Amino acid sequence: MAVRVNWVSDGPDDGAIVLFSGSLGSDVRMWEPQVTALTDAGYRVIRYDHRGHGGSPVPRGPYSLDDLGGDVLELLNLLNARRVHFAGLSLGGMVGMWLAENSPERLSTLTLCCTSADLGPASGWAERAALVRKQGTQAVAEAVVSRWFTPGWAEANPGRITFFREMVAAIPAEGYASCCTAIEQMDILDRLETIPTPTLVIAGAEDPATPPYHGKLIAETVQQGRLAIVSPGAHLASAERPGEVNQLILEHIRSAHG
Repeated sequence: MAVRVNWVSDGPDDGAIVLFSGSLGSDVRMWEPQVTALTDAGYRVIRYDHRGHGGSPVPRGPYSLDDLGGDVLELLNLLNARRVHFAGLSLGGMVGMWLAENSPERLSTLTLCCTSADLGPASGWAERAALVRKQGTQAVAEAVVSRWFTPGWAEANPGRITFFREMVAAIPAEGYASCCTAIEQMDILDRLETIPTPTLVIAGAEDPATPPYHGKLIAETVQQGRLAIVSPGAHLASAERPGEVNQLILEHIRSAHG
């Protein structure tokens, strides 16, 4: 059953909606570097928390991509949004691919950042879920954030590293672990070629979690795909390279409008 997720809106109420979906272990604040660029361009920016994250409800898990995607469809209906531009990073990108496979009529464009259609091994996600249920998300926060940014950026921005580490550590253990199961059990690879939505795939050249070959596979398999690689950039390229990522997103959205 779908839940009503936490969401925030910025920009003009009558602007075309760009819906941002975040990484495992994040909340709506991870997309702050994108808000001004998109709203200044006239778009209405909607950011939301996955179930089990941030201000969203934490139903008992485990969760599936069907659950996470169903929550987005519930949100779109609540917003009376017939179609949106969807941008998702990591887990958010997986949700975006699910939407494009199951409800493509709701998407005008799809932007997939630092994500994968097949992120194994499954045992790794089961082990991480078990660890978090036992010790809490603080047990994985440092390791997670170490993959989010390149060492050089992390060294130059210690305050931001602390901010993101605290973000991960604040995610409810049940929500984080249950979303690990959604990644472990996702089944989107076999239907990638059915996705008709104009799709931009952004990869971080130094991303250790979803290296660029994951993005290359997606871009080459969907019907209208394009790959852009940003460098230096690790898994949270949207925060490490916001200017470049924002420009790529805007160009992609505008190109779909002709």
